[in-house]
Amino acid sequence: MKSKIVKRVLAASLATVMTAGLVGCNNGGGDASSATPSSEASKESSEVVESTEESTEESSEEVGTYPIRTDKDGNTVDLGGIEVIIRDWWSGDGERKEAADDYEEARYEYLDWAQETYNFTIKEMTISDWASTPEDFNNYVTTQGDDNYYVFTLRQGAELIGAMNSGLMYDVSTLDVFDFSEPKWVSGVHQQFSKGDAIYGFRGIEPEPRGGLFFNKRILEEAGIDPNSLYDIQEAGEWTWDKFEEICAQVQRDTDNDGVDDVYALASFNSEWYPEAVYSNGGDFITKDASGKYVSALESDATIEALNWAVDMWDKYDESKAYPEDASWDYWLTAFRNGEAAFMAREAYAAGTNLNTADDPMEDEFGFLCFPKGPKAKDYCNVYSDNVYAIPSCYDADKAWKIAFAYDIYTEPIPGFENYSGYKQGQYQNFVDLESVDLTYERLLHNGRTTYHTMVAGIDLGPDLFWAINKDNTPAAQAEAIRGQWEGFLAEANK
Repeated sequence: MKSKIVKRVLAASLATVMTAGLVGCNNGGGDASSATPSSEASKESSEVVESTEESTEESSEEVGTYPIRTDKDGNTVDLGGIEVIIRDWWSGDGERKEAADDYEEARYEYLDWAQETYNFTIKEMTISDWASTPEDFNNYVTTQGDDNYYVFTLRQGAELIGAMNSGLMYDVSTLDVFDFSEPKWVSGVHQQFSKGDAIYGFRGIEPEPRGGLFFNKRILEEAGIDPNSLYDIQEAGEWTWDKFEEICAQVQRDTDNDGVDDVYALASFNSEWYPEAVYSNGGDFITKDASGKYVSALESDATIEALNWAVDMWDKYDESKAYPEDASWDYWLTAFRNGEAAFMAREAYAAGTNLNTADDPMEDEFGFLCFPKGPKAKDYCNVYSDNVYAIPSCYDADKAWKIAFAYDIYTEPIPGFENYSGYKQGQYQNFVDLESVDLTYERLLHNGRTTYHTMVAGIDLGPDLFWAINKDNTPAAQAEAIRGQWEGFLAEANK
């Protein structure tokens, strides 16, 4: 069967923007760790062949061909009429909305074809809320589930590490469905949630762009800096720590000559400022070695250099030293919104959530840049921190295989829209200039990597590190102070 695919792409979002936390593992999940497909359906091959049915469309440039997957006997895979539910905390009742544009129309067309071809239905549906999801997943699996065919959306954090280490997540490496070399798995969730050859978590949609620097255009202009020139500097690869500090020194000033700065360069939360600095220099906190073991990178040259620079910048330029005594913990956000500081380190979602809000938009125009790169970095960086999808380990191999197959089909790129980005299209309404999306957001979509500190239970970067370091308690001194504690956490995680 061939289907008309419209080439023009307008704004729509396949992937819902998720505010996630941070990012465990053991062998399997009940019998899942050693499970092999036990029925003919679970042994079906995902071999792809092209359909031979002819299109009624006249223009070959406007048609796309959907591949058909067959079993070992060459028959089209039949899922037996099951209904798969991807349960989350934001999608609503699961009913299909009217297509908003060409992309959604093409996607609906593809899904209609896929569900009819493979004899199944699938939808995303709110069942748990954000707070109850970990407990709901734990209860579902430990009580052996029910007749539903669920894919659980899980938020990263300690509960998820515990779920994996307790064997509650199905080992999808035992299923011959997912090809993790395909671009749609680029977020690396399957790498985070793996131990040895076993894989417990996955994500077949694009990762979300994360940390960068918001900037106030008015403050820059008043300091004699063309705010749009920062995009040119970024595009030239010259947006570095040194350039950033040069601009910070220019914008921070005492405008009324009372001896106290009243325009600051920075207003940021230290738990966002410090990790962005580390990542921007190619540093990290926890990595994996060649054997798959978690190891500390806290005392690496790149990480210590970045933390030293970040502490120095914080001491010189952050407005926190001038916050009111009764200020709330997030006064940095108020300060930036009020035009008291030129830059704020924050994740990209803040544009629509905190700044350009429908009911109370920020008065000054703002822009968004990648975090400037350090001397050890080759490019600007986005570190993934995305929600995780998992199949309950209480399901047998046949049921798990069918669910994985349906999810894989559901997340396939749409012919003619392979490079479409739901996240990017959805951001145009949140930012006040195109450059923030077309230049910065676009870079963060593709310049990403995985980190592992959230996979080690017990490590908490805030109290362990960010809230403790300053010009008197150096990053190296604090790293030495917590070395033994972290070694204990790593030993437990590596069991």
